[in-house]
Amino acid sequence: MSLNSAHEWAPPGVDPEQPSVARVHDALLGGTENFASDRSVARKLKDAVPEVVNLVWCSRAFLGRVVDFLVREAGIRQIVDLGAGLPTVENTHEVAQFADPRCRVVYVDVDPMVEPHARALLSGNPNADAITADVRDVPSVLRHPALTRLIDLTQPTALLAVGLLHLLSDREDPHGLVKRYVTALAPGSYVATSNFMASPSPKAKALEVLLQATMGTPRFRERAELTGFFDGLVPVEPGVVHLPEWHPDERIPGPLAPWEELLLGGVARKPYA
Repeated sequence: MSLNSAHEWAPPGVDPEQPSVARVHDALLGGTENFASDRSVARKLKDAVPEVVNLVWCSRAFLGRVVDFLVREAGIRQIVDLGAGLPTVENTHEVAQFADPRCRVVYVDVDPMVEPHARALLSGNPNADAITADVRDVPSVLRHPALTRLIDLTQPTALLAVGLLHLLSDREDPHGLVKRYVTALAPGSYVATSNFMASPSPKAKALEVLLQATMGTPRFRERAELTGFFDGLVPVEPGVVHLPEWHPDERIPGPLAPWEELLLGGVARKPYA
């Protein structure tokens, strides 16, 4: 049932008056699993930064290239996607299982709407599942029965935190959070992250102010802060870069557009010794 119906039906535990990151993201992508409150935020974002839809798709493309690299080049066969959001096109499991149908994927999100919609999409797929959990509670995530059924943490695993960390304030210690997940991963595992980049550009400032006013997030960060998420890990070339610069499908034609400079991302490997 579409949430765009007149009465905007909401499942138990979901407040339709309170916008969520997952549903605003869905609205920006043109999806239907969102409420009027989410669409209102999406409209404000597009009014302030018209390129925000391009930015969302840019992040989506980065995620796809990362997953393809992890499976085809790094040999990873199990993936935990933190803060996965609502299902859309070219989902993590689709990209991974296109490269190798044996890949196992678990989606994690705190929004209670994500799990049922993801499971509907994953019906008949024994190698993928979704759970509702707060990514800040590392034990609850990693000990969840749906995760332990598919993911063997004694084997190399990919941890995706794409579009997630800028939602966490400094007092929530996102660097410590990443470290706790990394500690639980086997050597040879990979971590992928992205974050809005702190910048004096008017577009960056407008986006940051509006997101903080409407969603209470995000925390734009300097390049050195994002590089710090990979402390103790071995960066994958080209390191922490603007998303279009990370393993582009084609050579980047000339300078990046201003909106393409709003997000940084990278991938790193946990060493064996």
